[in-house]
Amino acid sequence: MSEKAFEPPLNRPVLPGDARSDYERYLNTDELLALQKSSGEWVHRDELLFQVVHQSSELWLKLAWNDTAAAAELVAEADVAGALRLLRRASMCLRFVTAQLDMLEQMSPWEYQEIRKVLGHGSGFDSPGVKELRPAMARLGEAFHEARERAGLTLLDLYVQGREHEELYQLAEALIELDEWLQTWRIRHYRVVARVIGERVVGTQGTPVEVLGRLIHRVEYPELWDVRNELTAKSQAEA
Repeated sequence: MSEKAFEPPLNRPVLPGDARSDYERYLNTDELLALQKSSGEWVHRDELLFQVVHQSSELWLKLAWNDTAAAAELVAEADVAGALRLLRRASMCLRFVTAQLDMLEQMSPWEYQEIRKVLGHGSGFDSPGVKELRPAMARLGEAFHEARERAGLTLLDLYVQGREHEELYQLAEALIELDEWLQTWRIRHYRVVARVIGERVVGTQGTPVEVLGRLIHRVEYPELWDVRNELTAKSQAEA
């Protein structure tokens, strides 16, 4: 008999585990889909929507901070092209988590009050993904400025002479895009909270929603935003 006759059928799982297929075993779908409350545990059926949005957001944020941290290492190793590839992915992750917030506006503000009662002190301030992303972005910023300084450039020089230092210029723009999407997520999150529970109330962790509103102005790379002012001033001075 040919050797092929002894190969297991392709629909038979070969990975370790008890799930019915290799797809389910590799992705741990039994465990993944058990992370949400069952219908018998819901105080309102929209708990499923609420948990799916937040749990999937944490997965995208996990990818974002891992890619950002890896990009910082690549910049330190002078592999700017590799870093740019990862930063494009990180920014896409933030686009996805921002878009997912639309789903929360599909909840009735009154019916959400039932869900809110079972959240304890749960708050977006405690998001592990955001807590990991910010220090990863800080390390990336340090690596970028070290690379810029090795090239003997100020930030203003880098932008004015951008076409002569294309990779470093593209890296600066990748940093500000990531920063812009994080700020966009904060703004969108604030507006969703305001739409669902109101702007003049206290959140589940005892923090007024208006405090969340003040955070929308936070940026991680203020120097990259400030250099735009310098560029405008330079152009007007030379006119």
